[in-house]
Amino acid sequence: MSWIDSSRVDLDVPVSGGVHPTAAWEHPGRASAPADPVAATRPLLLVHGFRGDHHGMDLIAHHVRHRPVVVPDLPGFGATAPLPGGLSLDSYLDFLTGLLGVVEQRYGTRPLVVGHSFGSILVAHLASRLARRGDPLDALALINPITSPALEGPSRLASHLARFYYALSAQLPERAGDAVLGHPLIVRGMSEVMATTRDPGLRRYIHDQHHRYFSTYSDRDSLAQAFDVSVSHTAAEAARALTMPVLVISGGADSIAPPAPTRTFVDALPDARSHVFDGVGHLVHYERPEPTARLLEDFADRHPGR
Repeated sequence: MSWIDSSRVDLDVPVSGGVHPTAAWEHPGRASAPADPVAATRPLLLVHGFRGDHHGMDLIAHHVRHRPVVVPDLPGFGATAPLPGGLSLDSYLDFLTGLLGVVEQRYGTRPLVVGHSFGSILVAHLASRLARRGDPLDALALINPITSPALEGPSRLASHLARFYYALSAQLPERAGDAVLGHPLIVRGMSEVMATTRDPGLRRYIHDQHHRYFSTYSDRDSLAQAFDVSVSHTAAEAARALTMPVLVISGGADSIAPPAPTRTFVDALPDARSHVFDGVGHLVHYERPEPTARLLEDFADRHPGR
């Protein structure tokens, strides 16, 4: 999107056994931004969802006015290769721990970490890991957090079918597997299920984004591994360690991260703020990007970091 003011930076993220080249996009603050793009103001670090890449966070980042935003492509997606040892919850946490340090060194202050959907699982567990190590995050933000097991509950049949779909695609010959994963009708069907807006222009935009970027995964094996992480874990597993202030932004019509378990999750946190967008589903980042950016900036203002 040429109207999005961002620039790619290539970061060397320390991981077990070396460094992992990581593509990330920096968005300067759109108002009162300092001339130096690496400013001393606290940045936001946005972690995207499953099968997405940095483009999914573009609209939120675009509407953040007073502080920089960093959006990486997670390993296995977009322009960042999978981790050499494979993708698991632990390997993603190793990566995010290293990334957090790189961004902190680059900006001179630890960023406010924000995770959407699959990203919410990763950053919640990251917060838990850092707390156990005596280096806790001072604040955390979650958008459409995954708070209930995907393989249980009312959507378990769809989740099991999706798991079979990704496993089967990984076993097929490469061309056939990629054709199944990226088939326009399948991608469009997923997009239709997730979109709740009745605005025809916004729906077209959402479907176009999924058409362009929902198949920018590195390879079928790493995609299946990432999917397994996404359905085997939840942000709620880390709830006991989330004693810091937590902002939870969700959709009242979210069928992937249903409101009831999200409310239970929020109620279990000692210092949580919750905002629910009525009538919005799992695509808060597309359907309510500007108010979401305002919520994140207000939260960051309340928690300036260290």
